[in-house]
Amino acid sequence: MSQIHEIKVLQARGWSVSAIAAELQIDRKTVRKYLQQTDFSAPLPTTVADRPSKLDPYKPTIDEWLADDAQHWHKQRHTAQRVYDRLREEFPDFAVSYPTVRRYVRQRRRAAPTTGTLELVWEPGEAAQVDFGQADVIEQTERVRMHFLCVSFPYSNAGYLQLFRGENAECVVQGLVDILHHIGGAPRRLIFDNASGVGRRLGESVRMTEVFQRFAAHYGFEITFCNPAAGHEKGHVENQVGFQRRNLLVPLPRITDLVITNRHLLPHSENQWQRVHYKKGRAVADLFREERAVFRALPPHAFAPYRYTRVRTDRQGRFCLEGQHWYSSAPEYAQQPLMVRVGAHTVEPLGTDGRPLTCHARVYGADRSDSTDYRTTVHRVSQNPGAWRNSALRQGVPEAVRVALDAAARADLQAALKGLADCTDQWGFDHAVRALEEAVALGRTAYADIVTIGRCMALAPAPLTSGTVDLRRFDVLLGRSAP
Repeated sequence: MSQIHEIKVLQARGWSVSAIAAELQIDRKTVRKYLQQTDFSAPLPTTVADRPSKLDPYKPTIDEWLADDAQHWHKQRHTAQRVYDRLREEFPDFAVSYPTVRRYVRQRRRAAPTTGTLELVWEPGEAAQVDFGQADVIEQTERVRMHFLCVSFPYSNAGYLQLFRGENAECVVQGLVDILHHIGGAPRRLIFDNASGVGRRLGESVRMTEVFQRFAAHYGFEITFCNPAAGHEKGHVENQVGFQRRNLLVPLPRITDLVITNRHLLPHSENQWQRVHYKKGRAVADLFREERAVFRALPPHAFAPYRYTRVRTDRQGRFCLEGQHWYSSAPEYAQQPLMVRVGAHTVEPLGTDGRPLTCHARVYGADRSDSTDYRTTVHRVSQNPGAWRNSALRQGVPEAVRVALDAAARADLQAALKGLADCTDQWGFDHAVRALEEAVALGRTAYADIVTIGRCMALAPAPLTSGTVDLRRFDVLLGRSAP
């Protein structure tokens, strides 16, 4: 283009065709061509698609295959290589190179129509979006990968986070109940992903678990599920998951009690609300106050986030959940049907009167586990002291107690175990073990000694010594006035 510009400049100076050709060392025909041209506007570029190609006769076939792919799973569709191989198989005279096929397939996929996304408009208190994420935490001293329930409110951009060991309906319901009663109200609608643990999609319908159906009825929620493979339909909570992970779970939180940690996470989540909304220019906390003002009132009673399941125990009174997790009930319930109350954090076998026999921490994961509560075996072992050495109870007491009872005569062993059992009934297993440990330290393991020490510890938790005993504590116990 610079040469053409020089030709036009020399023409304007009055140079002849021959002089211009000699000056620029080009043919005179070239000079005349550009001198006669009057429009130098840029022409419309010719695209590759406009040029003839050897692939043109086969393009309708390729388009048909790619269109059919839209009806199939995204992991089972034509690649460019598969298109090329099929063309060679079905058209014996096919003589087009693979790069040509690959370019066309890539071009067609880029040009394919997409659904796109729309910016949604949310009213205050209209809905909350719910999803799960994963993050590492330090539990006790071990790094553990946990799941966290994220609940976001699209109008205000507020969100809450709760940690769990799984992604089942009990976890969802527990987290939502705790959040709802913390904020004191409920939105009209909950929006879930297709795989949020609350239901299973069957064709166009979703079959919700019973515990979640009861939860939704309890609070009167309208439930919306996203379409399959369409997580963008709840993109607000998808962004909130990442935000919560980066701001609430960095550095890795240290957990000793998951329930207490979740309780602290509720106000901790609200500490992030002082930021300004990315679009509305107001603090998230102010926008959420508007939402809270129009939330629906909660029912008089909180929903109990449990499901009940009937199991059958084995000869040791144990039962199995999820195919690999075993829990103890009590020996007297061996080989019997048993009702179990299952929550997000706990598993409780219930007696015939409906009261829990014990409470186990719920175990998650694919590996087999065995959870034993020694409190449920203490009476049985006290009745049969010969089973002491091989009982699970022996493994649940401190080393000093184990050594002392191993060396005790049968009668003394039975008396000590009976004292342990009776203290358990009155003050709990942990308290009874401490009383027995104190009795062993004092060298007084008779039944009356253990029960007396347990009673003293219940009145005054300070450790006993072999020194002077303050009898005023017994006056309080007997209802007498102190001197």
